[in-house]
Amino acid sequence: MIIFKKTRDLHKWLEAQRLAGISIGFVPTMGALHTGHLSLIESSIKANPVTVCSIFVNPTQFNDPKDFEKYPITIEKDIELLANAGCDILFLPSVKEIYPDELSSSLKYDLGYLERIQEGKFRPGHFQGVCMVVHRLLEIVMPDNLYLGQKDYQQCMVIKKLIALIGLSNAILVNICPTLREPDGLAMSSRNVRLNEDERIKATAIFRNLSFIKENLTTGDLKGLKETALRNLSEAGFNVDYIEIADANDLSIIDDWDGQKKLVALAAAFMKEVRLIDNILLN
Repeated sequence: MIIFKKTRDLHKWLEAQRLAGISIGFVPTMGALHTGHLSLIESSIKANPVTVCSIFVNPTQFNDPKDFEKYPITIEKDIELLANAGCDILFLPSVKEIYPDELSSSLKYDLGYLERIQEGKFRPGHFQGVCMVVHRLLEIVMPDNLYLGQKDYQQCMVIKKLIALIGLSNAILVNICPTLREPDGLAMSSRNVRLNEDERIKATAIFRNLSFIKENLTTGDLKGLKETALRNLSEAGFNVDYIEIADANDLSIIDDWDGQKKLVALAAAFMKEVRLIDNILLN
């Protein structure tokens, strides 16, 4: 595996691959890698002769500075995992390399309602920061295939919207890969390492209540299902930001279901200081 820290060096190397007709797969991450990340690497390797992974903890997408400060950094372990997984290229840029004009930017991405609901509502400015860094990374890597995890469902939709906004929909194929889970159902996440033993056990309540919604889904009024799941999470010790049932195609909230629309259930909740998110497709 080759490690690049400078944009110009990576761009030059990748341009040579493109000129040779070699397709490039890209997995952007913030490090603290786990099996879920490695499954994205595996998917890319199966479909592309060259797989690029980036590790960059993006300061512009943290609306809570304390969350940024506490984000786990495990770079030596990450490098070992990527090398063992067969990743070809690791891009390990500094903040100045990604944001050469410091953090200020005149760019504003028109994300519409996606920025006002769920994650957008509870983390103001978060998706603008996501778009800033992904836009920059896509300009640098210019992949044929981009690999994202379903666990960040709304973020996947935001990045698809970004790619359309910057005119790359015909150049980059977005591949959304299934959420990987621990044996007890907890969605794999870099934030899980911040949970103590007791919190780790309680955290499984998110998946159980999303599963409860799926198992009890019927046509008609869905508000009762959401209220029950919300109450269950609160009683399990969570401070819940939201638990919603939405149209799987556009994330519009569904309170009354016609039995036809594809649905997704999404949740975000704090276990003490650790914010966890998860989702499952319902039908």
